[in-house]
Amino acid sequence: MAKRLDIVEEKFLNTIRENNLIQKGDVIVVGVSGGPDSITLLTCLNKYKEKLNCKIIVAHINHLIRKDSTEDEQFVENYCQKNEIPVFIKRAKVEEIAKEQKRGTEEVGRKIRYDFFNEVLKQNNANKIAVAHNLNDNAETMLLNLIRGTGLQGLEGIKPKNNNIIRPLINCKREEIEEYCKKNNLNPRIDSTNSQNIYRRNIIRNQILPELKEINPNIVETLSKTAQIIRENNKYIKENAEKTFKEIGKIEHSNKIFFKLSEFNKQSRAIQSELIIISIKTLNGNFKNFSSKNIEDVLKIANNNIGNKYLTINNFKFEIFDKKIYIYKLQ
Repeated sequence: MAKRLDIVEEKFLNTIRENNLIQKGDVIVVGVSGGPDSITLLTCLNKYKEKLNCKIIVAHINHLIRKDSTEDEQFVENYCQKNEIPVFIKRAKVEEIAKEQKRGTEEVGRKIRYDFFNEVLKQNNANKIAVAHNLNDNAETMLLNLIRGTGLQGLEGIKPKNNNIIRPLINCKREEIEEYCKKNNLNPRIDSTNSQNIYRRNIIRNQILPELKEINPNIVETLSKTAQIIRENNKYIKENAEKTFKEIGKIEHSNKIFFKLSEFNKQSRAIQSELIIISIKTLNGNFKNFSSKNIEDVLKIANNNIGNKYLTINNFKFEIFDKKIYIYKLQ
């Protein structure tokens, strides 16, 4: 009788198969901090790389925030040397950079991290980046986005795949990963800042989710199922909105899109919202720094159909003029 797979390895392989995350010949940059999640991801990828027909390369970034961060760096380097895995390491003074740029430490850290992963990817002719987000991370992200007010798009949670970024552990619970580390004597590094409620995510993780578990012990799984339902509904709305955008949206130059108000206001509220989002993404390349409240404000002036009204949000201007709604990206 075949030995049953460990629950983490089973979920890892199922997630890869169900979402077509890895194909034959893939060269994957694995982001490894040395913590339980990333060291489990690396262990699983290393164990199954022949079966998956892929190669792996490790990228580790030392944020130099904690006094023991150099020990994390050494831990990852030692693991890779022992298992003959190529490893690339970078040090960055994230807190100093965040202060200079007047931005949040988390935001700056994430950008530096992914810039480095992409740098390693290009240097090694790799084609994918694997990161170790898990089911709990997904629940935390959904709650964070709900609190921020990002609308239905933010409630899709963390997807198993986003462009060339893959997340094979996204269906594993944090407790399962921690148990996997114990059973396999992985002795991961523990980030002491995770227990400090100085970041919003930590407040969600350490205070809000435990309270919600008192009401619903399966809250993490429940939020994950909700995210999947929202993702499927959003897909339907987006497909219809993209079709509508092609029919009624007019692109002028590289910084202007407009719709006839009569055609725009015929659409459902969900399609109208998505048309604004598509317009912003078309002109800007992304939807960063916009919230559902911003979209609501734009729809108010469109639906009221009052001429010569406008809003300026971030680097965009939304104007009602000549029975049209204009969306400009300001230079």
